[in-house]
Amino acid sequence: MLEEDENLQAIMGLIVNGGNAKSSSMEAIQAAKKGDFDEADAKLKEADAALGEAHNSQTGMLTKEASGDHVKVTLLMVHGQDHLMNAITFRDLAGEVVDVYKKLANA
Repeated sequence: MLEEDENLQAIMGLIVNGGNAKSSSMEAIQAAKKGDFDEADAKLKEADAALGEAHNSQTGMLTKEASGDHVKVTLLMVHGQDHLMNAITFRDLAGEVVDVYKKLANA
């Protein structure tokens, strides 16, 4: 049961931190749209920190798997990985959108 709890905690780390990263990325775009580039940069850093936490959760699961301790794949785990991948993509795109708004502001 302890192993299941650890897996659930890691999966929730993916979901919660992935969601936080995506939200911060969206807030960065909204701040850039208003011309508040300091806030946009701060929100992108928040997103990066949340992604770092999610990555730590994922790395723990991968390390267990690599050491021969098979991790049971569940629908919830797939959902967590999906959240993480979407958050990474959204963060990458948010950085590009913020850069475009910065260039437009300096044009």
